[in-house]
Amino acid sequence: MVLLQPDPFLNELTSMFEHSTEKGSIWVTLKRSSLKSKVQRNKMKTAGEEIEYRCLIRATDGKKTISTSVGPKDHQRFQASYATILKAHMTALKKRERKDKKKLAETDKKDDGSSKKPKTL
Repeated sequence: MVLLQPDPFLNELTSMFEHSTEKGSIWVTLKRSSLKSKVQRNKMKTAGEEIEYRCLIRATDGKKTISTSVGPKDHQRFQASYATILKAHMTALKKRERKDKKKLAETDKKDDGSSKKPKTL
């Protein structure tokens, strides 16, 4: 696994998406990480030091795995760039059929047309 800087990571992620347009999948995972071992974190806690957590992002296509670490200061900029890349490469997705809404609409139409007004005397 290769730990890249955020900008090269986004470039590599874009190329992974382009290679998998016809067939294939890309898995992207995000998690909170301090990039320190448990022993180091415990020492920092006992010393009263504040632990800076970062966002660890990993992407894989099954063959190649890339990753990056983003701090809290760069997170907004990274998320905006990441969202742009996702929007640009989500064109191959199939639209989902919503059968539940169609069935509800049909039953509502049938109920509206078949209801009779009560006779008044």
